[in-house]
Amino acid sequence: MGVTGSPTNINQGTRTKGGIGESTLRPDGILKVTGEFAYSSDMWHEDMLWGHTLRSTVAHAEIVSIDVSEALATSGVYAVLTYDDLPAEMKNYGLEIQDTPVLAHGRVRHHGEPVALVAADHPETARRAAAKIRIDYRELPVVTDEASATAPGAPLIHEGRDDHHIGHVPHPNIVHRQPIVRGDAAAAEARADVIVKGDYYFGMQDQAFLGPESGLAVPAEDGGVDLYVATQWLHSDLRQIAPVLGLPEDKVRMTLSGVGGAFGGREDLSMQIHACLLALRTGKPVKIVYNRFESFFGHVHRHPARLHYEHGATRDGKLTHMKCRIVLDGGAYASASPAVVGNASSLAVGPYVIEDVDIEAIALYTNNPPCGAMRGFGAVQACFAYEAQMDKLAARLDMDPVEFRQLNAMEQGTLLPTGQQVDSPAPVAELLRRVKAMPMPPERQWESAGEHADVRALPGGLSNTTHGEGVVRGVGYAVGLKNVGFSEGFDDYSTARVRMEVIGGEPVATVHTAMAEVGQGGVTVHAQIARTELGVSQVTIHPADTQVGSAGSTSASRQTYVTGGAVKNSCEAVREQVLEMGRRKLGTHHPAWATAELLLEGGKVVTDGGEVLADIADVLEDEAVDIELEWRHRPTEAFDLRTGQGNGHVQYSFAAHRAVVEVDTELGLVKVIELACAQDVGKALNPLSVVGQIQGGTIQGMGIAVMEEIIVDPVTAKVRNPSFTDYLLPTILDTPTIPVDVLELADDHAPYGLRGIGEAPTLSSTPAVLAAIRNATGLELDRTPVRPEHLTGV
Repeated sequence: MGVTGSPTNINQGTRTKGGIGESTLRPDGILKVTGEFAYSSDMWHEDMLWGHTLRSTVAHAEIVSIDVSEALATSGVYAVLTYDDLPAEMKNYGLEIQDTPVLAHGRVRHHGEPVALVAADHPETARRAAAKIRIDYRELPVVTDEASATAPGAPLIHEGRDDHHIGHVPHPNIVHRQPIVRGDAAAAEARADVIVKGDYYFGMQDQAFLGPESGLAVPAEDGGVDLYVATQWLHSDLRQIAPVLGLPEDKVRMTLSGVGGAFGGREDLSMQIHACLLALRTGKPVKIVYNRFESFFGHVHRHPARLHYEHGATRDGKLTHMKCRIVLDGGAYASASPAVVGNASSLAVGPYVIEDVDIEAIALYTNNPPCGAMRGFGAVQACFAYEAQMDKLAARLDMDPVEFRQLNAMEQGTLLPTGQQVDSPAPVAELLRRVKAMPMPPERQWESAGEHADVRALPGGLSNTTHGEGVVRGVGYAVGLKNVGFSEGFDDYSTARVRMEVIGGEPVATVHTAMAEVGQGGVTVHAQIARTELGVSQVTIHPADTQVGSAGSTSASRQTYVTGGAVKNSCEAVREQVLEMGRRKLGTHHPAWATAELLLEGGKVVTDGGEVLADIADVLEDEAVDIELEWRHRPTEAFDLRTGQGNGHVQYSFAAHRAVVEVDTELGLVKVIELACAQDVGKALNPLSVVGQIQGGTIQGMGIAVMEEIIVDPVTAKVRNPSFTDYLLPTILDTPTIPVDVLELADDHAPYGLRGIGEAPTLSSTPAVLAAIRNATGLELDRTPVRPEHLTGV
């Protein structure tokens, strides 16, 4: 890994070991790799019951009747609940639009929708009892695409919609529409010497996290409930759960349990309400753990998309205009579709300077599985299409694809199609230069490695192993643009409580936030920030719960930026209060106490010159300093619903990839040999963790390029492959080498100059792999994932 760039200002307390900029190890790392870490599915409670959800077997149907009598009569069953048993007037929930019923009422809108709940003394008893529930369905016509959703007389997925998007969409089966119009694309088209068009399809991807949905609900003596759950946003869950339980929020106490990955799939509720309902009905703790089959139906997926793009360029390679239309399939319920539309439209141009654009993005309501947040969040689909277009234009102009991109690359000061100016470093051309300059892996590596080489040790491992004569190498490049944080006027803030006290004669800091640690390494970074700002070695990370203010969602690459900013803010306030206490108690004998140039470092109060003035233990004695503060990033604003103009995003991140693939053109097999990446991270707070995030995001992008897709029957809208047997995922044996070049160009508006990093590598890795396969085969390949039949025509 290379780390280069301009320095950032950090408190001198970083001399305390384990502070910002160091590759400190994860506190949960050993536990996880040895199998000792306690995930939410490992929780246990005395006298615990097991919950199970009965789901619809059809995608769109009227519920004529439900008979639960046989299930209730099953030995060991404590409760069976349907919609009619829900305790509160509010019976729907949702992230933005409350259109999702806790249990289906009247009709089901997608395959796998929850219809009834069972609580029993054993999980198999609960499953057998659920199988005895008799439901009479009268099937209805299904809506599966834009044509069927907007045709005259099309079935309305949600009749009587009254959400705030209904006034600006052309049809009730369209969740949200966002145009972005700047300049005059039609007039600019006349100036183009070359015009290329393309129609692209992006498949539905599953988050495929390691730990399926799970949690434990425990009824409390005060009539409330304590919920221990794996989630991405405790306070958002709380806001949705409490009303449908008929409880005030202070009676629903939530604690984060071990999370086995998320990637957006835990932003929406899954089993949370169901477990609480069963616990409150039975008066006993209730645990729900999905198996892998249930998990495919229990969370949203990445939106599949159809994208039409048109670009023009002059003979010397300058982009003249761009037109595009993006259609996202949101499935049966809204989830995060409106925000995904906002991202897809506002980032549809990518990291390029184009003054004249005409963009439209919509999300549909259909009877397909609900789709919502997944790493990259709308920008991934757009990047796949606009990068394919860049390669087409370069080929038509007989230009090097990297040089063509560099010629049109945005930079700091560029105006985006939304009219927003990029006011922090945007090193797009430099990232492309760096990734292109990386050494290439050897060709036909199995030959160069020697006859006794272990193929498992070679880049790409055993993935689609093929050593035939028809193997052709391909190289492809891509670069992407991703926003960081919540956008479009959302009040994006986080809260942190920091406590400093003396325990056993040593100063100790405790950091308490509601941040969901889902594997991104926030627990490590928060301790690093506390060591840096407070100069202490011992930092305790308090379990995340709703007894502290909201930290927002672990998504949008925002947690290090926003919750890290809150931890820094609270630590600074604690430091100042400790110093003020020192001034009152010990400061009369030294003039430095009267100034602000004091730091805490190594358990001491020091001047900025390093002179020790006092022990923190002497300052605090038996006292403690405990401060909870909020921190907000800069305000954003909603995009205009007619033109798309507005300062909608707070920060941008950039990554570039070079993919090297080997394709057996006779068998249609693809082996990804290398995915080199260059990314600007602003400031690498934990360099080891930064590289891990980049490599992980890169592999998720590779997965959608060559393997991953949830297949939905176009006639019945049923999911065909809800298992890891049929839904293919990259494993360690498929993983290529991933050299990473980390650039550090500080964003002066962000804490420590950092830039959110988790999503950007997922954008550009997918089109880079597709570009490399095109380079090897000469085929257009306008969809993801690429399958053998797309390469052989068989």
